[in-house]
Amino acid sequence: MKKINILFTCAGRRNYLINYFKEALKGEGQIIAADEQMNAPAMIDADIAIKVSNIYSDNYVNEIVEIVKKHSVTAIISLNDLELPALSRNKSLFEQHGAKVLISNSNIISIGFDKWKTYKFLKDLNLNTPKTYIKLDKALEDIENGSLKFPLVLKPRWGSASAGLYYLESIKELKLSYKLQKIKLKYPILCNANKKDLKNNILIQEKLEGKEYGMDIVNDFNGNYYGSFAREKLAMRSGETDKAISIIDERFEKLGVKISQNLKHLGSIDCDLFVVDNKLYLLEINPRFGGGYPFSHEAGINLAAIYIAWLKGENSENLAQYNHYKENIMFAKCDRLIELSRNKNYDI
Repeated sequence: MKKINILFTCAGRRNYLINYFKEALKGEGQIIAADEQMNAPAMIDADIAIKVSNIYSDNYVNEIVEIVKKHSVTAIISLNDLELPALSRNKSLFEQHGAKVLISNSNIISIGFDKWKTYKFLKDLNLNTPKTYIKLDKALEDIENGSLKFPLVLKPRWGSASAGLYYLESIKELKLSYKLQKIKLKYPILCNANKKDLKNNILIQEKLEGKEYGMDIVNDFNGNYYGSFAREKLAMRSGETDKAISIIDERFEKLGVKISQNLKHLGSIDCDLFVVDNKLYLLEINPRFGGGYPFSHEAGINLAAIYIAWLKGENSENLAQYNHYKENIMFAKCDRLIELSRNKNYDI
């Protein structure tokens, strides 16, 4: 059987994904990790670690192509919101060299990455989502007439990992934070993404008060619905779920089906939700593996094994052995030290 070699780009700190896929491969291939920093923690757990340029470098895509050719890469999985548009635009280029890019097409990536498009997508589906504004004057007008109330959230239109997120309690805070955000969006890490529309790159959103949830909505590689796997978030850290407990709830399943059938995404997407007054509100759609995925995995859904089965051409009907999702499974993340050994199989 042909070996399956999987390339994780922007590997960063996602050691758990590296190891889930290594375990699922059962020695029938290699896990390759690429990052601009050779001391990124996930590099040490990969079979092969490769240093690449910054994702905004003119050479970045060509460097990934060279990795694909040199290491006979079967599939590419991105772990960073900011590089999704570039990889999606160049899917055909990678696939010419035999690598399937396991992310959605550009229009779907845009709906998730552009938070204003996310809002309009959800409104078009008549789904509950917080009031969102792209114009400061309109938000101030609605505050004045009483249709928008504090607390509010201010965030970049194109954002990642809660960078540039502000919680606001007054008009003074709103105006000051808006000015500060305009300055900050001229500098890394979000400047490249948010320079697409300098006049409309900040969103103002009502802050929901309720229980917060995450959900993985999974389609197969043809965009057909496979399943939804939800968890209640018990704690957050740096924009990622830090503690969570798995749930099984028909309301979340119905919402997952509706998103799947209208978005037609590829693979797993990570969604942020609130339950307020017993109603589900969907905030964001992240078209990639999210930081909450390990909680789903430990609760019994092995998407690593399912991805590999799909790469082998197996049908979803044969995947029951990898899906034993249970509710009330609680996990927490914790830090650990990793020695970055120079004996590692680095491919510099």
